[in-house]
Amino acid sequence: MPVLEYHLAEGQYTDKQISDLLTISSQRYADALKSPIERVRVFAQFYKPQHMAVGGKLLSEGGLSAPYFHFLVLEGRPLDQCQELLKSFTDLLVEILKVDRSLIRGGCWPIPAPLWAIAGTPASFIRAGEIAARAAPQ
Repeated sequence: MPVLEYHLAEGQYTDKQISDLLTISSQRYADALKSPIERVRVFAQFYKPQHMAVGGKLLSEGGLSAPYFHFLVLEGRPLDQCQELLKSFTDLLVEILKVDRSLIRGGCWPIPAPLWAIAGTPASFIRAGEIAARAAPQ
């Protein structure tokens, strides 16, 4: 389930910065949710400066670069995990991309398990199977 998207201005960051952002975010996401890293998906989406506006001013006309991110969690995740990730992903944008913290916005979108599919199967069914497997005698 863990899916994170960063929305960034094109041409402002090096490939190394983006690579570090994606790989470190992946690990932090897995750690915070105690999820296998194989389940984590992290994307960077880029926009031309003439296709982004902050405070009503296009980046191509001198507007500020202000990254935005959002990530998904299944409903029921503890609030402290979500808040930890909000802070952690913001910190990474500051540390790796050197963005002014005050310009960063981010959000956490909880998704009901019956409305999220893994390999075409609702996560609620998969989650029930994983819980039953953990409870079964070994």
